[in-house]
Amino acid sequence: MHIAFNGWFWDQPHTGSGQYLRHLLAALHQRAPEHRLTLVVPARMATLEALPPQVDVLPMPLRLGGHPGKVWFEQHLFPRAVARLQADIAHVPYWGPPLRSPAPLICTVLDVIPLLVPEYSAGLRNRLYTSLVRAAARGASHLLTLSAEGQRQIAAHIGVPAERVTVTPLAADKVFHPEQGAERDGEVRARYGLDDADDFVLYLGAYAIHKNVRQLVAAYTYVAQGMGQGVPLVLAGYTPAAWGTPRFPDLPAYIEELGLAPYVRWIGPVDEVDKPALYRLASVFAFPSLLEGFGLGPLEALASGTPVVACEASSIPEVTGDAAYLVAPGDSRAMGGAILSLLMQPDHAATLRNRGLARARDFSWRATAEGTLAAYEQVLGAR
Repeated sequence: MHIAFNGWFWDQPHTGSGQYLRHLLAALHQRAPEHRLTLVVPARMATLEALPPQVDVLPMPLRLGGHPGKVWFEQHLFPRAVARLQADIAHVPYWGPPLRSPAPLICTVLDVIPLLVPEYSAGLRNRLYTSLVRAAARGASHLLTLSAEGQRQIAAHIGVPAERVTVTPLAADKVFHPEQGAERDGEVRARYGLDDADDFVLYLGAYAIHKNVRQLVAAYTYVAQGMGQGVPLVLAGYTPAAWGTPRFPDLPAYIEELGLAPYVRWIGPVDEVDKPALYRLASVFAFPSLLEGFGLGPLEALASGTPVVACEASSIPEVTGDAAYLVAPGDSRAMGGAILSLLMQPDHAATLRNRGLARARDFSWRATAEGTLAAYEQVLGAR
């Protein structure tokens, strides 16, 4: 079997789409090395970091930039490459499938958040693109998604029935471990200016409106009263170019308004190689998101031996099971109380830590690859 992959996000490993593509290609090759895998990329990707040596690459010349270039690549260049390769399967590993494909088309819809959050569909360009990819997804041979919640949302908002959608959950990479690589923890602590913080609460992620970080900030007013400045809230991840927009609430202003500036530390983007250590070093990982296709961050924290506090929303309960402290969306008092209980009750934290390690072992990239291969074979068998 020859599978051609849309590789648009290969050089963006900080995104969910980029991480998914990288892990999936490696897992597919390990599970089924007899199949041929080809990554189709825009020619601007002169070098492809972390590409498995067994994966072929087909660069396609792209003269357009920005969003128009992305759409041209998805709708024209990728299908043209699939035809040139005479691939058996075309796989778009994010929600950007072409309307027509010369080979059976598999599309992974990581989430349908653009259909659920009005701020993400504002503007003519966004509405047109969402309409395009929704129509293209309906015409795909088969869809993959990451959770049963995602499968339900696809049926409700894209109109593809559940029998045409396969759930292939993600997994935490083996580098997320309570001890593996722990010799780097001190170096990472110093790199991000946390030498003076024996305990801290970590948020690592984006700051878009659906991530609901305002609830975590409000919750920290209770933590600050109980713990003081000795246990800071560490906010990690790429910050937006501008705060105070419909997509990105003004968190710095909200922190100032609540008088929390002395208790909050912004550390910015985190290198992928540093993420395991940062999870391990945190006393609690907080994840207040309201909408997730899967929720890989909480699973990585669980695999690292770090207790998790999150909202009982979207796909998060599917991922964490009973291994995390889940609170109601919008209840900042409950979130603050959950964080305090884990900081102040070592036995409670240890119980969740042990549950988390066991829960993380329920997921594997091998299982993700096997589910993906089964979808390929189902589509080819139905021809």
